[in-house]
Amino acid sequence: MRSVVAEETVNHADSLGFQPRPGQRQLVKFTFFKVAPEWRRLAVEEREQHIAEFTAVVEEWGGRNLVRCYSTMGTRGDADFMIWQVSYELDDIQGMASELMGAALGGYLTIPYSYLSMTKSSAYVEKYAGPGEDRATRLALAPGSHKYLFVYPLTKMREWYGLPAEERQQIMNQHIAIGATYSSVKINTTYSFGLDDPEFVLAFESDEPGDFLDLVQELRGSVSSAYTQTDTPIFTCIASTADGMLRSLSASREPSLA
Repeated sequence: MRSVVAEETVNHADSLGFQPRPGQRQLVKFTFFKVAPEWRRLAVEEREQHIAEFTAVVEEWGGRNLVRCYSTMGTRGDADFMIWQVSYELDDIQGMASELMGAALGGYLTIPYSYLSMTKSSAYVEKYAGPGEDRATRLALAPGSHKYLFVYPLTKMREWYGLPAEERQQIMNQHIAIGATYSSVKINTTYSFGLDDPEFVLAFESDEPGDFLDLVQELRGSVSSAYTQTDTPIFTCIASTADGMLRSLSASREPSLA
């Protein structure tokens, strides 16, 4: 499991105009949307207009912030798509949300889940790998181009924070060592203390869902896992473009030529 909280240039195709600011922490937003059934009953022409307008808003913000789009059609029953936004300004998080919900499609959307977090250096990883030796000690997210993203909020039990620092470090060393054996899985760790309900929001990237499943199952036996209070809901997200994400909401079946 590779950590990708890193001060490095992110994919230009997704973040034109958005560049990391060395030493500055980022704001991170995971927003899950659900479309009302009534939207699918609209005329095709009207839905096409809605898709074009909503896509334009997403792409415009993608020129200023790091914005990634994902479909959850078929993987969750309570959410249809997710937008992952990274910015240095809280006003941007609010501004994009306002414009998306102000679009015509926004009138048919609800937000069943929404997580706000920030990047932060990890003392555990730094002590495990050595100062400056692991990208997880840095402050800028650098998402890859993997097909799948697995997202979930995490809150530790209060007893965890009462343990001596040395004991917590030993426990996390085991946790990190297990993750390191899964090189096909990249983790983006963000922190929500005081900003939102959970303490952390974790986003794992991989091209192999089975590898992530095996990682999570193995971590269940770690000491760290015994101090987990909540780590649900968990979302399996499929990478897409803004247009593709929205078209997956009501794909038409191709007629058979037989």
